[in-house]
Amino acid sequence: MKLFSAKAVATTAVMMVGSSAMAAECIAPANPGGGWDFTCRQVGKLLYDLGEVDQPVQITNMAGAGGGLAFAHTVAERSDDAELIVAASSATTTRLAQQAYGDATADQVRWVGAIGADPGVIVVAADSPMQNLDDMVEAIKADPGSVAFAGGSAAGGFDHMKPLMVLQSGGFSDITSVKYIGVDGGADAITQTVGGFTQAMTGDMSEIVGFLESGEVRALAVLTEERVPGFEDIPTAMEQGYDVVAVNWRGFYVPKDISDEDFAMWADKIQAVADSDEWAEVRQANGLAPFTKVGPDFQNWVDQVIADTEELSREIGVIE
Repeated sequence: MKLFSAKAVATTAVMMVGSSAMAAECIAPANPGGGWDFTCRQVGKLLYDLGEVDQPVQITNMAGAGGGLAFAHTVAERSDDAELIVAASSATTTRLAQQAYGDATADQVRWVGAIGADPGVIVVAADSPMQNLDDMVEAIKADPGSVAFAGGSAAGGFDHMKPLMVLQSGGFSDITSVKYIGVDGGADAITQTVGGFTQAMTGDMSEIVGFLESGEVRALAVLTEERVPGFEDIPTAMEQGYDVVAVNWRGFYVPKDISDEDFAMWADKIQAVADSDEWAEVRQANGLAPFTKVGPDFQNWVDQVIADTEELSREIGVIE
């Protein structure tokens, strides 16, 4: 690790002092507010409320380098700390795949669990002639420049990747010819599409709910394994014949050198939260879809996601 010193200002929940009980800590690799902080605070609270830990979970905010500071800190200084979990998301694995954390690699930690996801979506304006993914893919095959996508991430980011994965699954290989315009967030991306400046928008479900309700956009697909509760009228890409799952998952990694027993322990605790009625309420209130993968299942899934992201990033020139 070269790029980051591992100093941080900690924002800490109240801890019980003088107990030998497990003093679990969750690092949120960002300032208070936002997705990683939400993941640590909500899951941390439920771990305690459900009796999975016997002290309140300490929350440490460690902003820097888009998650890179917390990653470096975990690898360099906490590599065998069995009481530590670190909030992560699709942004974490995308940045690792694209070498955004310097010489850091995903195998320097263990990926222990995902506990919900903001589903990826591809939408068009309500008056678009494209009614489904086949229409979109066929239009691009016929004229790659005819469909421009707007998304809330920079070129090469996760929003950019979503339609490219669909196109590749549909047999279209000339992905560098696909137009993508990165703007400042999902609302701006939808505005571009509704206004006719782009033909489609790529983003997350939470970004489009209001626009769906107002009838300004039509969702061609949600990029989940199953239809999303509350949005059952939106078909998945998979049921349309495109083997693509692209969700902004919320989850955790743990230090690499903890024991297999401690890894399994954390997987069990995260599974217990995922299975609880309390988490279902939190998830639904915050626009997250069910998405639970824990233990080796999640580790294997992340390994594949990173390999796919690396390959796609090389094809579009984000990395060499």
